Amino acid sequence: QLQLVESGGGSVQAGGSLRLSCVASGNIFSDSLWGWFRQAPGMEREGVASVSQGRSRTLYADSVKGRFTISQDNAKKTVYLQMNSLEPEDTAMYFCAARAGGARYYPDLNAATYDSWGQGTRVTVST
Repeated sequence: QLQLVESGGGSVQAGGSLRLSCVASGNIFSDSLWGWFRQAPGMEREGVASVSQGRSRTLYADSVKGRFTISQDNAKKTVYLQMNSLEPEDTAMYFCAARAGGARYYPDLNAATYDSWGQGTRVTVST
């Protein structure tokens, strides 16, 4: 498993931007499947974005498509989530997740696919 630490959350007005970062420890960063998830109060955790470097593919939830971008920097062992045009509905705790050894998997927004999780970073979008 990997140890994951998220950062970059905060409060922003609607229409603003944030970039979340997820720094990983471990030697199998580049061999992992990566995802970002979010959970709003009283709601189930939902997949937001996923990147598969082995498949050179990304996958986004319909609700964020065109606004969010996931990327992976192997040299920095960091996965990013660039969030633009934020809406109040994006308010949630955001979690980074990894599937060790999953680099050849296709991008996946199913939480059950992942075996390492960060503690989360909170994003609040106000009107």
